Amino acid sequence: MKGLVFVVDDDADHLAAASDLIEAGGHEVISFPGAAEALAALDRADPGVILTDLRMPGIDGFGLIAALKERGGDHPVIVMTGHGDVAQAVRAIREGAEDFLEKPYDAGHLLLVIDRTLKARATRRELARLQSALSADEILGESPAITALRARIAALAPLDVDLVVTGETGTGKELVARALHAASLRAAGAYVALNCAALPEALFEAEVFGYSAGAFPGAATDKPGKLELASGGTLVLDEIEAMPLPLQAKLLRALQERSVERLGENRLRPLDLRVIAISKADLKAMSYEGSFRPDLFYRLAGAEIATPPLSEMGSDILLLFAHFVARAAARHGRAAPAITFATRSALSRRAWPGNVRELKAAAERFALGIDGDDTEAPRAISGETLADRLLDFEAREIRAALDRCRGNTERAAQLLGIPRRTLNDKMKRLGLSA
Repeated sequence: MKGLVFVVDDDADHLAAASDLIEAGGHEVISFPGAAEALAALDRADPGVILTDLRMPGIDGFGLIAALKERGGDHPVIVMTGHGDVAQAVRAIREGAEDFLEKPYDAGHLLLVIDRTLKARATRRELARLQSALSADEILGESPAITALRARIAALAPLDVDLVVTGETGTGKELVARALHAASLRAAGAYVALNCAALPEALFEAEVFGYSAGAFPGAATDKPGKLELASGGTLVLDEIEAMPLPLQAKLLRALQERSVERLGENRLRPLDLRVIAISKADLKAMSYEGSFRPDLFYRLAGAEIATPPLSEMGSDILLLFAHFVARAAARHGRAAPAITFATRSALSRRAWPGNVRELKAAAERFALGIDGDDTEAPRAISGETLADRLLDFEAREIRAALDRCRGNTERAAQLLGIPRRTLNDKMKRLGLSA
Protein backbone atom coordinates (compact mmCIF):
# COMPACT_ATOMS: atom_id res chain seq x y z
CA MET A 1 0.00 0.00 0.00
CA LYS A 2 1.46 3.35 -1.05
CA GLY A 3 0.79 6.75 0.48
CA LEU A 4 2.09 10.17 1.47
CA VAL A 5 4.58 10.09 4.35
CA PHE A 6 5.69 13.07 6.45
CA VAL A 7 9.20 12.58 7.89
CA VAL A 8 10.15 14.87 10.82
CA ASP A 9 13.69 14.97 12.25
CA ASP A 10 16.10 17.74 13.27
CA ASP A 11 19.04 15.54 12.18
CA ALA A 12 19.47 16.62 8.56
CA ASP A 13 21.53 13.58 7.56
CA HIS A 14 19.07 11.08 8.99
CA LEU A 15 16.13 13.06 7.57
CA ALA A 16 17.60 12.80 4.06
CA ALA A 17 18.48 9.11 4.42
CA ALA A 18 15.07 8.11 5.78
CA SER A 19 13.28 10.13 3.08
CA ASP A 20 15.34 8.44 0.35
CA LEU A 21 14.57 4.97 1.75
CA ILE A 22 10.85 5.65 1.91
CA GLU A 23 10.76 7.10 -1.59
CA ALA A 24 12.63 4.04 -2.85
CA GLY A 25 9.82 1.98 -1.33
CA GLY A 26 7.34 3.71 -3.66
CA HIS A 27 5.88 6.29 -1.26
CA GLU A 28 5.61 10.02 -1.68
CA VAL A 29 7.63 11.85 0.98
CA ILE A 30 7.66 15.38 2.41
CA SER A 31 10.43 16.02 4.94
CA PHE A 32 10.51 18.60 7.75
CA PRO A 33 13.30 19.70 10.10
CA GLY A 34 10.82 20.28 12.93
CA ALA A 35 7.34 19.47 14.19
CA ALA A 36 6.04 23.03 13.78
CA GLU A 37 6.65 22.91 10.04
CA ALA A 38 4.94 19.52 9.75
CA LEU A 39 1.86 20.75 11.64
CA ALA A 40 1.62 23.81 9.40
CA ALA A 41 1.78 21.60 6.30
CA LEU A 42 -1.31 19.65 7.38
CA ASP A 43 -3.43 22.47 6.00
CA ARG A 44 -2.09 21.65 2.52
CA ALA A 45 -1.57 17.86 2.58
CA ASP A 46 -3.10 14.74 4.11
CA PRO A 47 -0.31 12.31 5.06
CA GLY A 48 -1.14 8.66 5.52
CA VAL A 49 1.71 8.33 8.05
CA ILE A 50 3.84 10.77 10.05
CA LEU A 51 7.30 9.40 10.91
CA THR A 52 8.92 11.52 13.63
CA ASP A 53 11.91 11.53 15.92
CA LEU A 54 11.05 11.83 19.62
CA ARG A 55 13.90 14.06 20.77
CA MET A 56 13.85 17.40 18.92
CA PRO A 57 14.26 21.03 19.96
CA GLY A 58 11.10 23.10 20.26
CA ILE A 59 8.12 20.80 19.75
CA ASP A 60 9.35 17.28 20.36
CA GLY A 61 7.70 14.05 19.26
CA PHE A 62 5.39 13.99 22.27
CA GLY A 63 4.33 17.55 21.56
CA LEU A 64 3.61 16.61 17.95
CA ILE A 65 1.42 13.68 19.05
CA ALA A 66 -0.47 15.95 21.46
CA ALA A 67 -0.97 18.63 18.79
CA LEU A 68 -2.29 16.08 16.30
CA LYS A 69 -4.70 14.70 18.90
CA GLU A 70 -6.00 18.20 19.62
CA ARG A 71 -6.30 18.95 15.93
CA GLY A 72 -8.39 15.82 15.28
CA GLY A 73 -8.40 13.73 12.13
CA ASP A 74 -6.58 10.49 11.47
CA HIS A 75 -2.85 10.99 11.03
CA PRO A 76 -1.10 7.94 12.51
CA VAL A 77 2.33 8.59 14.00
CA ILE A 78 5.36 6.29 13.98
CA VAL A 79 8.01 7.45 16.44
CA MET A 80 11.76 6.87 16.13
CA THR A 81 13.76 6.34 19.31
CA GLY A 82 17.41 5.89 20.17
CA HIS A 83 18.85 2.50 21.04
CA GLY A 84 17.67 1.29 24.45
CA ASP A 85 15.00 3.98 24.80
CA VAL A 86 12.04 1.60 24.75
CA ALA A 87 10.43 3.25 27.78
CA GLN A 88 10.01 6.44 25.77
CA ALA A 89 8.51 4.44 22.89
CA VAL A 90 6.01 2.82 25.26
CA ARG A 91 5.04 6.26 26.57
CA ALA A 92 4.53 7.47 22.98
CA ILE A 93 2.28 4.48 22.22
CA ARG A 94 0.24 5.23 25.35
CA GLU A 95 -0.16 8.86 24.25
CA GLY A 96 -1.42 7.92 20.80
CA ALA A 97 1.42 6.84 18.53
CA GLU A 98 0.59 3.98 16.18
CA ASP A 99 4.00 2.27 16.23
CA PHE A 100 7.71 2.85 16.91
CA LEU A 101 11.12 2.17 15.39
CA GLU A 102 14.38 1.81 17.27
CA LYS A 103 17.46 3.38 15.67
CA PRO A 104 19.36 2.04 13.87
CA TYR A 105 16.68 0.18 11.95
CA ASP A 106 16.68 -2.03 8.88
CA ALA A 107 15.34 -0.47 5.66
CA GLY A 108 12.96 -3.37 5.07
CA HIS A 109 11.65 -3.10 8.61
CA LEU A 110 10.99 0.62 8.16
CA LEU A 111 8.93 -0.04 5.03
CA LEU A 112 7.10 -2.90 6.75
CA VAL A 113 6.02 -0.66 9.64
CA ILE A 114 4.90 2.09 7.24
CA ASP A 115 2.95 -0.40 5.13
CA ARG A 116 1.23 -1.85 8.20
CA THR A 117 0.30 1.62 9.47
CA LEU A 118 -1.12 2.65 6.10
CA LYS A 119 -3.24 -0.51 6.00
CA ALA A 120 -4.55 0.10 9.52
CA ARG A 121 -5.54 3.64 8.56
CA ALA A 122 -7.23 2.40 5.37
CA THR A 123 -9.17 -0.13 7.45
CA ARG A 124 -10.38 2.58 9.84
CA ARG A 125 -11.45 4.80 6.97
CA GLU A 126 -13.24 1.96 5.19
CA LEU A 127 -15.12 1.15 8.37
CA ALA A 128 -16.13 4.80 8.75
CA ARG A 129 -17.31 4.86 5.14
CA LEU A 130 -19.35 1.71 5.56
CA GLN A 131 -20.90 2.94 8.79
CA SER A 132 -21.91 6.24 7.18
CA ALA A 133 -23.24 4.60 4.01
CA LEU A 134 -25.10 1.70 5.57
CA SER A 135 -27.64 1.48 8.33
CA ALA A 136 -27.25 -0.97 11.19
CA ASP A 137 -29.56 -3.45 9.45
CA GLU A 138 -27.77 -3.52 6.12
CA ILE A 139 -25.15 -5.99 4.99
CA LEU A 140 -21.61 -4.81 5.80
CA GLY A 141 -18.45 -5.94 4.07
CA GLU A 142 -16.43 -5.65 0.89
CA SER A 143 -15.01 -9.18 0.57
CA PRO A 144 -15.72 -11.11 -2.66
CA ALA A 145 -18.18 -13.34 -0.76
CA ILE A 146 -20.21 -10.38 0.55
CA THR A 147 -19.99 -8.52 -2.75
CA ALA A 148 -21.41 -11.58 -4.54
CA LEU A 149 -24.14 -11.91 -1.90
CA ARG A 150 -25.23 -8.29 -2.35
CA ALA A 151 -25.22 -8.73 -6.13
CA ARG A 152 -27.41 -11.84 -5.77
CA ILE A 153 -29.84 -9.97 -3.53
CA ALA A 154 -29.99 -7.02 -5.93
CA ALA A 155 -30.71 -9.36 -8.86
CA LEU A 156 -33.44 -11.38 -7.12
CA ALA A 157 -35.16 -8.75 -4.97
CA PRO A 158 -37.23 -7.15 -7.79
CA LEU A 159 -38.40 -10.57 -9.06
CA ASP A 160 -41.66 -11.61 -7.46
CA VAL A 161 -40.67 -15.24 -6.89
CA ASP A 162 -40.50 -17.28 -3.70
CA LEU A 163 -37.02 -17.88 -2.33
CA VAL A 164 -35.05 -20.19 -0.06
CA VAL A 165 -32.21 -18.66 1.98
CA THR A 166 -29.78 -21.20 3.43
CA GLY A 167 -26.62 -20.92 5.48
CA GLU A 168 -24.88 -21.82 8.69
CA THR A 169 -26.12 -20.55 12.04
CA GLY A 170 -25.23 -16.90 12.57
CA THR A 171 -24.57 -15.97 8.94
CA GLY A 172 -27.30 -13.32 8.67
CA LYS A 173 -30.03 -15.23 6.85
CA GLU A 174 -32.81 -13.07 8.30
CA LEU A 175 -30.79 -9.96 7.39
CA VAL A 176 -30.82 -11.22 3.78
CA ALA A 177 -34.59 -11.76 3.97
CA ARG A 178 -35.10 -8.19 5.20
CA ALA A 179 -32.83 -6.86 2.44
CA LEU A 180 -34.81 -8.81 -0.18
CA HIS A 181 -38.07 -7.34 1.12
CA ALA A 182 -36.69 -3.79 1.36
CA ALA A 183 -35.45 -3.88 -2.27
CA SER A 184 -38.57 -5.56 -3.67
CA LEU A 185 -41.71 -4.14 -5.22
CA ARG A 186 -43.46 -5.19 -1.98
CA ALA A 187 -41.30 -2.98 0.25
CA ALA A 188 -44.32 -0.85 1.23
CA GLY A 189 -46.21 -3.97 2.32
CA ALA A 190 -45.95 -5.95 5.53
CA TYR A 191 -42.91 -7.99 6.56
CA VAL A 192 -44.22 -10.92 8.61
CA ALA A 193 -41.85 -13.46 10.16
CA LEU A 194 -42.93 -16.86 11.49
CA ASN A 195 -40.55 -19.03 13.52
CA CYS A 196 -41.56 -22.52 12.50
CA ALA A 197 -39.44 -24.17 15.20
CA ALA A 198 -41.14 -22.25 18.01
CA LEU A 199 -44.75 -22.75 16.87
CA PRO A 200 -46.61 -25.59 18.68
CA GLU A 201 -48.30 -27.99 16.29
CA ALA A 202 -51.65 -27.56 18.08
CA LEU A 203 -51.61 -23.82 17.38
CA PHE A 204 -50.35 -24.00 13.80
CA GLU A 205 -53.64 -23.59 11.94
CA ALA A 206 -54.93 -20.85 14.23
CA GLU A 207 -51.68 -18.85 13.96
CA VAL A 208 -51.01 -19.41 10.27
CA PHE A 209 -54.52 -19.53 8.78
CA GLY A 210 -56.42 -17.46 11.36
CA TYR A 211 -59.91 -18.11 12.74
CA SER A 212 -63.38 -16.60 12.97
CA ALA A 213 -65.30 -15.81 16.13
CA GLY A 214 -66.74 -18.97 17.72
CA ALA A 215 -64.47 -21.35 15.80
CA PHE A 216 -63.39 -22.91 19.11
CA PRO A 217 -63.81 -22.12 22.81
CA GLY A 218 -62.11 -18.82 23.58
CA ALA A 219 -62.28 -17.50 20.01
CA ALA A 220 -64.30 -14.39 20.86
CA THR A 221 -63.36 -12.33 17.77
CA ASP A 222 -62.13 -12.83 14.24
CA LYS A 223 -58.37 -13.05 13.90
CA PRO A 224 -56.38 -13.11 10.65
CA GLY A 225 -53.46 -15.55 10.45
CA LYS A 226 -49.87 -14.89 9.42
CA LEU A 227 -50.62 -15.61 5.77
CA GLU A 228 -53.30 -12.95 5.62
CA LEU A 229 -51.23 -10.43 7.57
CA ALA A 230 -48.44 -10.84 5.01
CA SER A 231 -50.73 -10.34 2.01
CA GLY A 232 -49.39 -7.48 -0.08
CA GLY A 233 -45.94 -8.01 1.42
CA THR A 234 -43.49 -10.75 2.41
CA LEU A 235 -43.92 -13.83 4.60
CA VAL A 236 -40.69 -15.19 6.10
CA LEU A 237 -40.73 -18.81 7.28
CA ASP A 238 -37.74 -19.05 9.62
CA GLU A 239 -36.28 -22.49 10.46
CA ILE A 240 -38.72 -24.13 8.09
CA GLU A 241 -36.71 -27.37 8.28
CA ALA A 242 -38.22 -27.86 11.76
CA MET A 243 -41.83 -27.88 10.50
CA PRO A 244 -43.47 -31.34 10.90
CA LEU A 245 -44.47 -33.12 7.68
CA PRO A 246 -48.27 -32.97 8.34
CA LEU A 247 -48.05 -29.18 8.73
CA GLN A 248 -45.94 -28.91 5.58
CA ALA A 249 -48.83 -30.46 3.64
CA LYS A 250 -51.30 -27.88 4.99
CA LEU A 251 -48.95 -25.00 4.22
CA LEU A 252 -48.28 -26.33 0.71
CA ARG A 253 -51.94 -26.25 -0.20
CA ALA A 254 -52.31 -22.62 0.86
CA LEU A 255 -49.21 -21.59 -1.04
CA GLN A 256 -50.22 -23.48 -4.20
CA GLU A 257 -53.70 -21.96 -4.27
CA ARG A 258 -52.57 -18.58 -2.91
CA SER A 259 -55.64 -18.54 -0.72
CA VAL A 260 -56.46 -19.34 2.89
CA GLU A 261 -59.52 -20.56 4.74
CA ARG A 262 -59.80 -19.41 8.35
CA LEU A 263 -60.83 -21.91 10.99
CA GLY A 264 -64.60 -21.79 11.39
CA GLU A 265 -65.22 -20.35 7.90
CA ASN A 266 -66.28 -21.88 4.59
CA ARG A 267 -64.79 -19.33 2.21
CA LEU A 268 -61.36 -18.80 0.73
CA ARG A 269 -59.54 -15.53 1.19
CA PRO A 270 -57.09 -14.68 -1.63
CA LEU A 271 -53.43 -14.12 -0.80
CA ASP A 272 -50.97 -11.86 -2.58
CA LEU A 273 -47.61 -12.48 -0.97
CA ARG A 274 -44.04 -13.48 -1.50
CA VAL A 275 -42.58 -16.27 0.63
CA ILE A 276 -38.98 -16.42 1.80
CA ALA A 277 -38.05 -19.66 3.54
CA ILE A 278 -34.99 -19.65 5.82
CA SER A 279 -33.13 -22.83 6.70
CA LYS A 280 -29.80 -23.77 8.22
CA ALA A 281 -30.19 -27.24 6.70
CA ASP A 282 -30.03 -28.33 3.05
CA LEU A 283 -33.73 -28.60 2.18
CA LYS A 284 -33.03 -30.36 -1.10
CA ALA A 285 -31.05 -33.06 0.69
CA MET A 286 -33.80 -33.33 3.31
CA SER A 287 -36.38 -33.80 0.54
CA TYR A 288 -34.33 -36.70 -0.87
CA GLU A 289 -34.16 -38.25 2.60
CA GLY A 290 -37.90 -37.89 3.15
CA SER A 291 -37.68 -35.49 6.10
CA PHE A 292 -38.96 -32.55 4.03
CA ARG A 293 -41.67 -32.60 1.37
CA PRO A 294 -40.13 -32.34 -2.12
CA ASP A 295 -43.23 -30.62 -3.51
CA LEU A 296 -43.03 -27.92 -0.80
CA PHE A 297 -39.31 -27.43 -1.45
CA TYR A 298 -39.85 -26.91 -5.18
CA ARG A 299 -42.82 -24.61 -4.47
CA LEU A 300 -40.61 -22.43 -2.26
CA ALA A 301 -37.36 -22.62 -4.21
CA GLY A 302 -38.12 -20.33 -7.12
CA ALA A 303 -34.56 -19.19 -6.45
CA GLU A 304 -31.97 -19.88 -3.77
CA ILE A 305 -29.47 -17.74 -1.88
CA ALA A 306 -26.66 -19.12 0.28
CA THR A 307 -25.14 -16.89 2.97
CA PRO A 308 -21.34 -17.26 3.29
CA PRO A 309 -19.73 -18.34 6.57
CA LEU A 310 -17.49 -15.85 8.32
CA SER A 311 -14.44 -17.92 7.35
CA GLU A 312 -14.97 -16.84 3.71
CA MET A 313 -15.17 -13.13 4.51
CA GLY A 314 -11.45 -12.39 4.97
CA SER A 315 -10.75 -8.77 5.90
CA ASP A 316 -14.45 -8.16 6.56
CA ILE A 317 -13.95 -9.91 9.91
CA LEU A 318 -12.05 -6.90 11.23
CA LEU A 319 -14.51 -4.43 9.69
CA LEU A 320 -17.48 -6.21 11.25
CA PHE A 321 -15.73 -6.56 14.60
CA ALA A 322 -14.88 -2.85 14.69
CA HIS A 323 -18.44 -1.99 13.63
CA PHE A 324 -19.95 -4.08 16.42
CA VAL A 325 -17.44 -2.71 18.96
CA ALA A 326 -18.38 0.88 18.05
CA ARG A 327 -22.12 0.12 18.28
CA ALA A 328 -21.78 -1.65 21.63
CA ALA A 329 -19.60 1.12 23.08
CA ALA A 330 -22.07 3.80 21.93
CA ARG A 331 -25.02 1.86 23.33
CA HIS A 332 -23.37 1.66 26.75
CA GLY A 333 -22.03 5.22 26.71
CA ARG A 334 -18.38 4.19 26.54
CA ALA A 335 -15.43 5.10 24.36
CA ALA A 336 -14.66 2.32 21.89
CA PRO A 337 -11.38 0.62 22.89
CA ALA A 338 -8.52 0.49 20.41
CA ILE A 339 -8.20 -2.74 18.42
CA THR A 340 -4.55 -3.69 18.70
CA PHE A 341 -2.42 -5.68 16.29
CA ALA A 342 -2.55 -8.67 18.66
CA THR A 343 -6.35 -8.54 18.69
CA ARG A 344 -6.53 -8.25 14.90
CA SER A 345 -4.24 -11.26 14.56
CA ALA A 346 -6.36 -13.27 16.99
CA LEU A 347 -9.53 -12.37 15.08
CA SER A 348 -8.06 -13.63 11.81
CA ARG A 349 -6.89 -16.91 13.38
CA ARG A 350 -10.11 -17.78 15.20
CA ALA A 351 -12.40 -20.37 13.61
CA TRP A 352 -15.74 -18.60 14.40
CA PRO A 353 -18.09 -21.61 14.28
CA GLY A 354 -20.92 -19.29 15.35
CA ASN A 355 -20.12 -16.94 12.45
CA VAL A 356 -21.27 -13.30 12.64
CA ARG A 357 -23.41 -13.95 15.70
CA GLU A 358 -20.36 -15.19 17.59
CA LEU A 359 -18.26 -12.30 16.28
CA LYS A 360 -20.86 -9.78 17.46
CA ALA A 361 -20.94 -11.32 20.94
CA ALA A 362 -17.12 -11.21 21.12
CA ALA A 363 -17.12 -7.57 19.98
CA GLU A 364 -19.62 -6.59 22.67
CA ARG A 365 -17.53 -8.29 25.36
CA PHE A 366 -14.46 -6.53 24.01
CA ALA A 367 -16.22 -3.13 24.05
CA LEU A 368 -17.27 -3.66 27.67
CA GLY A 369 -13.88 -4.96 28.78
CA ILE A 370 -15.33 -8.24 30.01
CA ASP A 371 -12.65 -10.78 30.89
CA GLY A 372 -12.58 -14.31 29.55
CA ASP A 373 -12.78 -13.51 25.83
CA ASP A 374 -10.14 -15.10 23.62
CA THR A 375 -9.86 -12.26 21.12
CA GLU A 376 -6.75 -11.19 23.06
CA ALA A 377 -8.19 -7.86 24.17
CA PRO A 378 -5.38 -5.45 25.08
CA ARG A 379 -4.32 -5.25 28.70
CA ALA A 380 -3.89 -1.92 30.44
CA ILE A 381 -0.32 -0.82 29.75
CA SER A 382 -0.06 0.99 33.08
CA GLY A 383 -0.28 -2.35 34.90
CA GLU A 384 2.52 -4.07 32.94
CA THR A 385 6.20 -4.31 33.66
CA LEU A 386 8.76 -3.10 31.15
CA ALA A 387 9.56 -6.74 30.37
CA ASP A 388 5.88 -7.36 29.55
CA ARG A 389 5.83 -4.36 27.24
CA LEU A 390 8.97 -5.49 25.45
CA LEU A 391 7.48 -8.96 24.91
CA ASP A 392 4.27 -7.42 23.51
CA PHE A 393 6.18 -5.27 21.03
CA GLU A 394 8.48 -8.15 20.07
CA ALA A 395 5.51 -10.47 19.44
CA ARG A 396 3.79 -7.83 17.35
CA GLU A 397 6.83 -7.24 15.16
CA ILE A 398 7.39 -10.96 14.63
CA ARG A 399 3.70 -11.52 13.73
CA ALA A 400 3.86 -8.65 11.25
CA ALA A 401 7.01 -10.05 9.62
CA LEU A 402 5.48 -13.51 9.36
CA ASP A 403 2.32 -12.02 7.86
CA ARG A 404 4.31 -10.14 5.24
CA CYS A 405 6.40 -13.22 4.40
CA ARG A 406 3.35 -15.52 4.40
CA GLY A 407 4.78 -17.71 7.15
CA ASN A 408 8.23 -18.13 5.59
CA THR A 409 10.46 -17.98 8.67
CA GLU A 410 13.70 -17.66 6.68
CA ARG A 411 12.46 -14.54 4.89
CA ALA A 412 10.92 -13.19 8.08
CA ALA A 413 14.25 -13.59 9.89
CA GLN A 414 15.99 -11.66 7.10
CA LEU A 415 13.36 -8.94 7.29
CA LEU A 416 13.82 -8.66 11.06
CA GLY A 417 17.61 -8.73 10.79
CA ILE A 418 18.09 -11.75 13.08
CA PRO A 419 19.28 -15.34 12.51
CA ARG A 420 16.56 -17.84 11.67
CA ARG A 421 17.40 -19.94 14.75
CA THR A 422 16.92 -16.86 16.94
CA LEU A 423 13.55 -16.20 15.31
CA ASN A 424 12.45 -19.80 15.88
CA ASP A 425 13.50 -19.59 19.55
CA LYS A 426 11.58 -16.35 20.01
CA MET A 427 8.50 -17.77 18.29
CA LYS A 428 8.58 -20.81 20.57
CA ARG A 429 8.97 -18.62 23.65
CA LEU A 430 6.14 -16.30 22.60
CA GLY A 431 3.81 -19.11 21.50
CA LEU A 432 3.75 -17.97 17.87
CA SER A 433 3.43 -20.14 14.78
CA ALA A 434 4.10 -19.56 11.12
